Amino acid sequence: MKHILIFVTSLLLSLPVMSRKATFHLEEYGVKPGIQTTSAQLNEALSRIRKESKPDDQIILKFTKGRYDFHSTDAVSREYYISNHDQDQPKLIGICLENWKNLTLDGNGSDFIFHGRMLPLALINSENCRLQNFSIDFEQPHIAQVEVVANSETEGITFRVAPWVNYRIGENGCFETYGEGWTARQSAGIAFEKDTRHIVYNTSDLGINTSGLRSTGQPRTLIAPNWKDKRLQPGTIVAMRTWHRPTPGIFLNENSQTAIRNVKVHYAEGMGLLAQRCTDISLDKFGVCLRGADDPRYFTTQADATHFSQCKGRITSTRGLYEGMMDDAINIHGVYLKVRERIDDHTLRCRFEHGQAWGFAWGDAGDSVSFVRSLTMDLVGETNTIASIRPADKEKICGAREFIIRFRQPVPEEIDPEQGFGIENLTWTPEVLFSRNIIRNNRARGALFSSPRRTICEKNLFDHTSGTAILLCGDCNGWYESGAVRDLVIRKNKFINALTNMFQFTNAVISIYPEIPALKQQKGFFHGGRPGAIVIEDNEFDTFDAPLLYAKSTAGLTFRNNKIKKNTEYKPFHWNQQPVLLERVTDSYTPGYSGLSKAMRPN
Repeated sequence: MKHILIFVTSLLLSLPVMSRKATFHLEEYGVKPGIQTTSAQLNEALSRIRKESKPDDQIILKFTKGRYDFHSTDAVSREYYISNHDQDQPKLIGICLENWKNLTLDGNGSDFIFHGRMLPLALINSENCRLQNFSIDFEQPHIAQVEVVANSETEGITFRVAPWVNYRIGENGCFETYGEGWTARQSAGIAFEKDTRHIVYNTSDLGINTSGLRSTGQPRTLIAPNWKDKRLQPGTIVAMRTWHRPTPGIFLNENSQTAIRNVKVHYAEGMGLLAQRCTDISLDKFGVCLRGADDPRYFTTQADATHFSQCKGRITSTRGLYEGMMDDAINIHGVYLKVRERIDDHTLRCRFEHGQAWGFAWGDAGDSVSFVRSLTMDLVGETNTIASIRPADKEKICGAREFIIRFRQPVPEEIDPEQGFGIENLTWTPEVLFSRNIIRNNRARGALFSSPRRTICEKNLFDHTSGTAILLCGDCNGWYESGAVRDLVIRKNKFINALTNMFQFTNAVISIYPEIPALKQQKGFFHGGRPGAIVIEDNEFDTFDAPLLYAKSTAGLTFRNNKIKKNTEYKPFHWNQQPVLLERVTDSYTPGYSGLSKAMRPN
């Protein structure tokens, strides 16, 4: 009997301890709808909840449904280096979630409204967390919306300022907007059709000159005598903007197993969501979108809707709505480091090159890497492994731009910093599923995929993306966004009138367009690598113009069973009048198209 008791006791001790569900109603901690300076109350509540909960608890934070206002004046201050954003420091955070495990933040349908210049929500160094059922917006967006009232070749443009915009005539008679702790002078813009909300045909990025601005005497109506643009007819809506992007709406950093459900970002001064160095992210019914058909605004975010830099595991975006943003719906890539010094045959000093992508961890010991020649984007040598990595210009990784990296295998002899080489981290690359999303009425592009792992883009609607709908890029010279696509399926998507405007990488509705300065000297191929590596099939193209597919430096491209419907909604104007245009492509299968080769023309 004694032995049986010992056995049963041992068995019970060996079983995993069931975690407890612990629900915390934030109203009981002083976080209530309608109270100002919510950041302070929420910060204090989170500290108390952490003390009251156990390490293995499944913690649920419940908001009472309503409006919550977060102000920069009492926000949490942190030094966060956020990929593809301005690296000014510190960042002010409204909802700061650091070092949590098994946490669910449930907004219960609440509106989180932010004031000033701040990062609405940050989830940092956390595991198995869920964000759900809330929206993010700003009381005073930094983008200013106006409506063209009159347009004269001699008198300039007369415009009416939207009622929510705080504005004044600043120095030199320029249009200036302001909010809590910030001012802005918009010098660029995007024009929208008033009724359809499509970006106005053949306008692209507007230059806006408001010098000499004066009032017309009518409410909120101004005349800009030096703003001349005959394309902007009365009734056109213009989103006037700067090029600043200090923070995203949601920042994910160094997390694993993150799920975001039924969350909407209505405005952010950077990306809608930026994730870096995260493993496994799932978005379902995530939106960077307007507040519905009656929303008086025409714009959402200052840049991409969602952006994933140096992530791994699996990224999924399903049933999302991405509209009105000033850049792409989704961009997934790694970051090339540039080789700056060859210390010895096993050691290199490498650097983050782009001004908006540095200061965060790039890799770990044990990661697999490849080397690329910047001019030709050819791979050099075999895959190598990081033995050790440490910051070279800082004591800690936070804020570092350079690293000393030692490799297990010898570095190829031809890697000479003077000739230009980059390093890609192959370990930090994700599988991707982008499915059943709607992308519409946005600037620049729809979806960018730059991962060598299995990527599926299916059953999405790309409706008036204005530029290219899908782009495969790769660049070790400017943006330094890696890398090559090796296994991609684009199927059962519908494309409606892409390419109404010209931006970077807009050679066709689907553009495979790596940046290769010395293409004629290239020995290999950048994208693909085997027959059927990139398959584009069973899609529907509803288009007014000719170019459907452009590809260069690709091995293993299939374009088949796609339906093409021509419409007359716009006048064709694209320089590329080939449905399929291939440049340095091999192992391609494009039945029904000749796959003509032609030198690229500059955009």
